[in-house]
Amino acid sequence: MEITETIPAYRLNEEEEKKEILRQYRALLRALKSKLKPGDKELLRHAFEMAAEAHKTMRRKSGEPYILHPLAVAKICVEEIGLGIRSTICALLHDTVEDTDITLQDIQREFGNEIAKIVDGLTKIATVMDSNTSQQAENFKKILVTLTDDPRVILIKLADRLHNMRTLDSMKREKQLKVSSETVYVYAPLAHRMGLYNIKTEMEDLAMKYMEPDSFRFIAQKLQDTKRERTRYINDFIRPLKHKLDNTGLQFEIFGRPKSIHSIWNKIKKKGVAFEEVYDLFAIRIIVDSSPEKEKEDCWKIYSIITDAYNPSTERLRDWLSNPKSNGYEALHTTVMGPQGKWVEVQIRTKRMNEIAEKGLAAHWKYKEGTSEENRFDKWFEQIREALTGQEDSSFDFLQDFKTSFLTEEIYVYTPKGDVKMLPLGATALDFAFGVHTAVGSKCIGAKVNHKLVPISHKLRSGDQIEIITSAKQKPNSEWLNFVVTSKAKSKIKDTLKEEKRTIAEDGKYILQRKLEGMHVSMSQNNLEELSNFYKTGNSLDLLYDIARKKIDLKELKEFTVLGDKLIAPKPEPKPVEEKKEYDPAKKEKKDTELIIFGESSDRIVYSIANCCKPIPGDDVFGFVTTGEGLKIHRTNCPNAARLLANYGHRVVKTKWVKNKEISFLTGLKIIGLDDVGVIHKITNLISGEMKFNIAAMTIEAKEGIFEGNVKIFVHDKEELDELVEKLHSLPGIERVDRFDTE
Repeated sequence: MEITETIPAYRLNEEEEKKEILRQYRALLRALKSKLKPGDKELLRHAFEMAAEAHKTMRRKSGEPYILHPLAVAKICVEEIGLGIRSTICALLHDTVEDTDITLQDIQREFGNEIAKIVDGLTKIATVMDSNTSQQAENFKKILVTLTDDPRVILIKLADRLHNMRTLDSMKREKQLKVSSETVYVYAPLAHRMGLYNIKTEMEDLAMKYMEPDSFRFIAQKLQDTKRERTRYINDFIRPLKHKLDNTGLQFEIFGRPKSIHSIWNKIKKKGVAFEEVYDLFAIRIIVDSSPEKEKEDCWKIYSIITDAYNPSTERLRDWLSNPKSNGYEALHTTVMGPQGKWVEVQIRTKRMNEIAEKGLAAHWKYKEGTSEENRFDKWFEQIREALTGQEDSSFDFLQDFKTSFLTEEIYVYTPKGDVKMLPLGATALDFAFGVHTAVGSKCIGAKVNHKLVPISHKLRSGDQIEIITSAKQKPNSEWLNFVVTSKAKSKIKDTLKEEKRTIAEDGKYILQRKLEGMHVSMSQNNLEELSNFYKTGNSLDLLYDIARKKIDLKELKEFTVLGDKLIAPKPEPKPVEEKKEYDPAKKEKKDTELIIFGESSDRIVYSIANCCKPIPGDDVFGFVTTGEGLKIHRTNCPNAARLLANYGHRVVKTKWVKNKEISFLTGLKIIGLDDVGVIHKITNLISGEMKFNIAAMTIEAKEGIFEGNVKIFVHDKEELDELVEKLHSLPGIERVDRFDTE
């Protein structure tokens, strides 16, 4: 779903547009050709005509007829996700109930219950995810309920989101930021969890294009510049392998493909290396045509040939043949030392495995037909259903828990009897204990991992064997919440703590009741709410708990007014209003409110700079309305940006810098290089002598011939900073210069 506008009946190039719509419809039919059964074509045409008629007066923001969007979404469903006829019909109709006069009853009457149910799920998601008034996380649970009812709902929604990302150019900047961050925060991990690796990758790349445009362009350009030499290198690497594989008689394809821009950027940031030093810029993929019973054997045979030709890195062998990921991914990955001292990742899959890697969940259904094996997705949906029941957390906490429990990479561990358990990356012995059973988790006092005693907070690794040690005297405490990542463990611990809290709160209830009886008022819900608001406890359970724990002694009750049976809290004394100081890092000038323009006008608005990312003029930024702290300015690549934009899109304010050379902003540079005589002098000479920057602080540490320096300086804008970084880079012996956010 997206913002549209209604247009007059008269349009330019109407004939051309009609031709384009028909072209796209025919392309959709061609993509579906192998799946069409008798009667399907008529049904599809009916859905297409119904959608085209319903959307006929609507346009996308780009100006094109709206019907091209459902057609494009349907095509993604067929070609890139591998869905069939019914899903295609749902994709064509996915926006009709929300945006047009067509009702769910109309769809049910024309196409039956199954299609109506999926369209209903899609309509619910659209209402949830595109609402500007509430937090995006607020109704995320509803999406998951529809996902577990019929996974096709989320698959079609992913196709819808992918097409919106591909056509985001025509949207306003703040809408681009909101949609991109939401995509990278929720939809890309969901696509990955559904096994749709290509869609996940494209979503991340497109989101980066809008959230970090400079970095995106930099890497895209680098990939373009090095394309020729990479192609030559891949061919040199493949040549000896191809020759050896030809002699095995196996039917195979072998090719190289570059890593995504987003994953290269992550590596550059995580490993702290330059583009040229990212060792596996591309992966070699070998796809073998194997019969089901020979799949493993053939993959290991190919592995043996590769490691004969090139030396493997033993730490980087990933065997997902024996233990597939729970999104169904099966493959063998190894990283080998190729020519010219470059590491190369090699992925080995069969045709069936490749289809599952490309099409995820949809391919699973295809291969599941006729087998009795319980699908890994079914298990996953079962876990989600379990997580959804009895959830009383705030939606935001729930979304955080959901991401760590269900959308991250997994590890596999073993029970003492040798059964395999899948857990999210970062899971602890305590997570494992709750995974076995709630009673085991609640009584857990420690564990033996690979026969060695470890605490409950011990982080598990793939391949560990775990035995849980329990005690009847043990019970959960609030600290346990810091030791677990799974949704199940968190909710069970919270339930136990809440139960304990209720027991203690009974004492508080008795104390309060006696006080209120003395004032001749009852303990009504209204009175409890009035007291909760006054003591800022959030709810009545916390109020009674704090009274029992003597955190609240109720002495202020005598200041309350009693009106009939109603308590009225005293009005707080009005405090003298302090004038909010404008942000002034250099403590010199007071003109920094002129630095940004908000919306379309250049009103002077008081704001503060976010400490998490410390933006400076020239950085790509957005304004965020906080509760209690006014407007804060964040960089779009701030570590918290995706979370804020995805969950609180309605609080984002459009911002841009205005040139103002009178104000200085504090920022930091980390400089690493060879510890040579005079190198520090050269650095300080360049910063304060040549470029006239004011140095606020400088620390230098030298160890074994390498020095690491942190310099805090005042700059006017990003342009100046970039110029300084370039000049520092050109000094002899300087290896790296990175910006860091000052405290």
